[in-house]
Amino acid sequence: MAKIGVVLSGCGVMDGSEIHESVLTLLALARAGAEAVCMAPDMEQYHVINHLTGKPASEKRNVLVESARIARGKIQNVKNVKAQDIDGLIFPGGYGAAKNLCTFAFDGAACKVHPEIARLTREVHEAGKPIGAICIAPALIGKIFEKGAIRLTIGNDPETAGAIEKMGHQHVLCSVEQTCLDEAARVVTTPAYMLAKNLAEAYEGIEKLVREVLKCLKK
Repeated sequence: MAKIGVVLSGCGVMDGSEIHESVLTLLALARAGAEAVCMAPDMEQYHVINHLTGKPASEKRNVLVESARIARGKIQNVKNVKAQDIDGLIFPGGYGAAKNLCTFAFDGAACKVHPEIARLTREVHEAGKPIGAICIAPALIGKIFEKGAIRLTIGNDPETAGAIEKMGHQHVLCSVEQTCLDEAARVVTTPAYMLAKNLAEAYEGIEKLVREVLKCLKK
């Protein structure tokens, strides 16, 4: 059974992992007969957003602790995971990917990436194992492999696409049900809630991404 790492960034679209995208990724992996290995960095969130009002809250939360909500407690600190422990890696979206795993939400193409996230992602890539990135997460991949000329998609948002191209990659326009596969780099991306209007639309692209990631294992 393939073991696919799922990197979470908190719990909630505005300040952590997009919950729908995360759960749909876990569902697609389970349906495909793969085992999800959930992980997150042990760090304080950039901030906490009240998802009812959309406004910042004064409290503080931990990314690993919040991610454990989605993983039902079965989660690892990313610093303890090595490429040899998994067969591939998938990043669901949500602003946490751009606020906690890296600073893309604030710094665009000049962003910085959490060192343990960068370390594991590079290890997986160097081992020839596939990487999937959903929604805004391709921007994180773009920074980790800056100037690597990888084909990536976040859908069709001009500003985000421009930042990805500034990092030295090719942005590919993509509809919600499609994926973008860079065969040479073994990187698969899909827009999900960058474009999706509902759960079903998001799942169509995510399920295809999971299938593409698993297909890369056989090549």
